[in-house]
Amino acid sequence: MTRDKAKLLIVDDTATNIQILNEALEGEFETFFALNGVDALKTAQAVLPDLILLDVMMPAMDGFEVCSRLKEDPQLKDIPVIFITALGQPEEESRGLTLGAVDYVTKPINPALVLLRVRNHLELKNQRDALERRTRELEKALAEIKLLQGIIPICASCKKIRDDKGYWQQVEVFIMNHSEAEFSHGLCPACAEKLYPNQYAKMLPKENT
Repeated sequence: MTRDKAKLLIVDDTATNIQILNEALEGEFETFFALNGVDALKTAQAVLPDLILLDVMMPAMDGFEVCSRLKEDPQLKDIPVIFITALGQPEEESRGLTLGAVDYVTKPINPALVLLRVRNHLELKNQRDALERRTRELEKALAEIKLLQGIIPICASCKKIRDDKGYWQQVEVFIMNHSEAEFSHGLCPACAEKLYPNQYAKMLPKENT
């Protein structure tokens, strides 16, 4: 089964820059475009891109404001943003990183460099997403284990336990289904004496006479 291409949103008010970036990225990624900040926000909400390449200098709504609004949206705040700028000033880079951008690419655009930066940050995003999924799985497992701390219906005769669906299960089956515990089997002294009295008597230590 082939893996779906990552989705990239390219935002720039200059069509030539979009064309350059698209030619560098379209073979490996699924690309979407916006020519201004308003359309960028609408497109981001519609397609939920995996990464956004965002021009800083745009009319009406610049890249800084777009980035700020992205980070305020719970659905979009975790999307990596790479600024594309001709500014090249440390204070501008600092402002963008403070707003939540992950990187900068300066103009004139170097397609090979952009491709490497995009790949690197998508890999980092994939690692973060995998870690978050694992964390959620562990939290779910812990929540299920906590079920054992509540009131558990148990049969007074056969000692079977009733699960939350109303089925009666052996104690070991219930615990294995709600934890990572595994069981080995043996006989306690009382059961050994009851079931195998002769063998049990032979195992008892002899008193010194």
